[in-house]
Amino acid sequence: MSVKGNQFSYETAAGPVTICEEGGEITHIRFGKYISDMDCETAAIKDCKKQLDEYFSGKRKIFDLRLKPEGTAFQKKVWCVLLDIPYGHTASYKEIAQKCGCPKGFRAVGMANNKNPIPVIIPCHRVVGINGKLVGYAGGLDIKQLLLDLEKRYSER
Repeated sequence: MSVKGNQFSYETAAGPVTICEEGGEITHIRFGKYISDMDCETAAIKDCKKQLDEYFSGKRKIFDLRLKPEGTAFQKKVWCVLLDIPYGHTASYKEIAQKCGCPKGFRAVGMANNKNPIPVIIPCHRVVGINGKLVGYAGGLDIKQLLLDLEKRYSER
């Protein structure tokens, strides 16, 4: 994946992640470590990492970052709806489709989730099947389960 701007990789509770920013706005969080000639730990990237650490330790439930996800108009609409799913809660693909004004668009919601460039911050991990089962996650179902378990544990405190 080609990324404009700067990026830097870190170890997290969910494994290695690479945070990307351009002009002080977070554009991507990618699971895995990526090395390029654009490696530069900027203030925006450091702040994102700090907030991710707070999230993983249960101290942060809402992120306060400037985001710049690139996608289609529908994808952006889905990602905005995802930001309204409260910490520790889940919503079904069907519920998200309905909130986007496309009640039969649950598959399109799934594709938008798959293309989410800023996972964890834009919480696509909180979207589950209508029966409550875990269905797909670009970072892998093990990471999705880890994130949901983490939020459940800290929301019960």
